Amino acid sequence: MSMLKVIEVLAESNKSWEDAAQNAIDTAGKSVRNIKSIYIKNHEAQVENGKIKKYRINGKISFLLD
Repeated sequence: MSMLKVIEVLAESNKSWEDAAQNAIDTAGKSVRNIKSIYIKNHEAQVENGKIKKYRINGKISFLLD
């Protein structure tokens, strides 16, 4: 039987929400192995002078336990 663990992460990007999600996976991957999925819980953007400057996500990353 497989067991998964879920961690909640915050990540950001200057490009897009998709890039922020990839940054979350890349950073989490430095500490955990066997990442299986990310569930994007929330999208947010920082705006300056009417332009989006930072794309932020709050996500839940699932990974397989050894």
